Amino acid sequence: MTTVGIATGAGRGTGAACAKRLTGMVDVLLLADRNEAAVATVARNLSDHGTKAVVEPLGMDITNPEEVARLAERVSELGTLRAVAHAESVVPSKADWRRILEVDLVGTALLTEALRPQATVGTAFVYCASISPVIAHIDPDPAVAVVLDDPLQEEFLDRIRDAVGPAIEDPAWAYPWATYGVHRFARNEAVRLGPVAARACSVSPGAIETPESRLETAWREPVRQLIQRTPLRRTGRHEEVAAVAAFLLSDEASYVSGTDIVVDGGLCAAMQDD
Repeated sequence: MTTVGIATGAGRGTGAACAKRLTGMVDVLLLADRNEAAVATVARNLSDHGTKAVVEPLGMDITNPEEVARLAERVSELGTLRAVAHAESVVPSKADWRRILEVDLVGTALLTEALRPQATVGTAFVYCASISPVIAHIDPDPAVAVVLDDPLQEEFLDRIRDAVGPAIEDPAWAYPWATYGVHRFARNEAVRLGPVAARACSVSPGAIETPESRLETAWREPVRQLIQRTPLRRTGRHEEVAAVAAFLLSDEASYVSGTDIVVDGGLCAAMQDD
């Protein structure tokens, strides 16, 4: 039996770190990213280091249903779906509110919808989210939650805008809503996958070291304050997030499903009384 893994957002950051972890877990690893050149470089580097897995790069947009369908078709050609590390994401400084919700939430649902028919005993999904919903105190009423829980419905973006209000048009507000939606999606997906003995979880990083975060730390006081409030007094690394994702995808986590694991150096604990 040939086992197949997928890492999205694999051209950089946490996605690339997850890809490295998955090379020891599956026979064939598909790397997906919007940046075709970047993901090809990651695939080449992994292959050059003598990984167990055959690594295949795919340039694709996770929000394009046809491209996601081709990814699912490729999995079925190769073997049995074993692990999906979904790290494709956009941050508020890189996109408008619609694109943030499309990539972070709708893309998560599109990917899972396409791959769900191939889930079987031992298949595991991990979705990278964020602690931003905790910081933003996202706590929707039931009517909003109903809309948020169906990201593939027609005119979803307009519906969630109407439900939340015009504030969601601010990218800094759209991002916590999108990642809160991912938290809920992981819980709901765990219920859907349970009958075939497959699992789904999410991972929520805190402040992770990137060129963008270094710039924000230097120039934005609120970001500096968050890091100062983090009990470990530092930013995290992509590899630290990937290590948690890899555990959740492994057989050692075979009874862990439908939960979110926070990887934030203790920041949420420090903010619990805010």
